[in-house]
Amino acid sequence: MERMGGEKERSTRRVSPLKNLVAGGVGGAFLLLAGHPLDTIKVRLHTQPKASCGQYVLYTGTYDCLRKTVSKEGLLGLYKGMGAPLAGVAPMMAISFFGFALGKQLQQADPGKSLTYAQVFLSGCLAGVFTTVIVAPGERIKCLLQVQASSGELRYRGPLDCAVRLYKEQGIRSVYKGTVLTLIRDVPSSGMYFLTYEYLKDILTPEGESVSQLSTPKILLAGGTAGILNWSIALPPDVLKSNFQTAAEGKYRGLWDVLKTLL
Repeated sequence: MERMGGEKERSTRRVSPLKNLVAGGVGGAFLLLAGHPLDTIKVRLHTQPKASCGQYVLYTGTYDCLRKTVSKEGLLGLYKGMGAPLAGVAPMMAISFFGFALGKQLQQADPGKSLTYAQVFLSGCLAGVFTTVIVAPGERIKCLLQVQASSGELRYRGPLDCAVRLYKEQGIRSVYKGTVLTLIRDVPSSGMYFLTYEYLKDILTPEGESVSQLSTPKILLAGGTAGILNWSIALPPDVLKSNFQTAAEGKYRGLWDVLKTLL
């Protein structure tokens, strides 16, 4: 596979963990503010009951879900469950970039040689493994809070109440319910994200210039395209994960049961 770098070789300077934490926290907070309303709609569409013969589904599509949510719960209804991912976004982003950097170091025997794109993909996959420790319980809590209003049963007052009740009812296993499905979602999609992002930055960099000189629009283009490809891989297992994490206890026996039921 073609090697990355050459005249476009990127800087390998180390960034302190504190800077990673701050940058990841600020970036992640803006990510949530922009994306969480759409995430709420996504989860509600994923988990709505299948319409039986002669009945209508609760939401007919994205716009219908948006309209009904805002009408019944106001704009804040779109931000249900944001507390859990917001609390974990700074360490999650820092761990993600730490895992990516570690993956590159483990595969780079000669610091003078650039990584192949395959190695960048594997480094991104390792980042997905690392972040699951924080992401899985946050996703479980977030999804439960996002769907409880549409179900008409308000069991949890907020993220902390949800976490405490899950732990008291069935222990840490309940808090981490859906971890395997989170791994199946995040490992390949994280690899695809970093691969696409690094690849596009390389091809958008003019010959003889450094990647660090890329303009903001080009970086936005690389990141946005990487995000689209990330979700093209992540969405199918995300549907399974959302249904598994929000289902009543005992409804599904595991991954294959969820898949078979939805199909």
